[in-house]
Amino acid sequence: MDNFIKLNGVLHEQMVVSDATDDCCYVYDYGRAIAMIENAVVVISDLRQHHSRVFCGRFGLSLGVENDTAEPTIWEKKVLSCMSEQEQDAKFLAELRFYHYLKGLPKCQRVNRYLVAKLRMSNVDGEIIDVLHRMYYIYGADGSSIVFAICVYAPLVFDFVGKSVVVDSISGYQEELSDKTDNAILGRRETQVLSLIERGYTSAEIAEQLSISKHTVNRHRQEILAKLQVK
Repeated sequence: MDNFIKLNGVLHEQMVVSDATDDCCYVYDYGRAIAMIENAVVVISDLRQHHSRVFCGRFGLSLGVENDTAEPTIWEKKVLSCMSEQEQDAKFLAELRFYHYLKGLPKCQRVNRYLVAKLRMSNVDGEIIDVLHRMYYIYGADGSSIVFAICVYAPLVFDFVGKSVVVDSISGYQEELSDKTDNAILGRRETQVLSLIERGYTSAEIAEQLSISKHTVNRHRQEILAKLQVK
């Protein structure tokens, strides 16, 4: 679950402005309304207080999720339990890519984008079903801090190319998130170094593999940590 560790790290380590979006009632009203109107599961994660609220319609009941519940974590454990570990990892990877995609945009444009992804879940009868996952970030007054993350889960009623895409809510423009967007975050050499790190190579071994100095490897490591905002 490396992708969960990375995503959890960047979300918890960001500097959240304390007085941002103090009037947050509309966020929870939105969650209740969408759950009722769409029969969906809506998870609202408060990144200031590090807890979440779950609202669900009839679709949620088919997954075994209870309505209007609170959890002392930003992660929707009951919803995640409906997915295999592989599917959870794919979800976290899509959200991690979305987070870094937004970091590359001007602040004024970030609020216009949301994530759409395809997931597979098990219902209470043990059947595997296709689910459409939408995710929105609500930013604070500074335009940089993510105050709320809103996840909406509903049956997949339309298909699209790819596993996950970013949608511009104003123009309708869509962009697929894939390993190509990963490479946009990291340079070619940084991607090579990261790949070898993930395979367990030491800095000395990476230097030998790539025919570069250990000092250069360490510099690439620091650049990777800074760009991905992980420890």
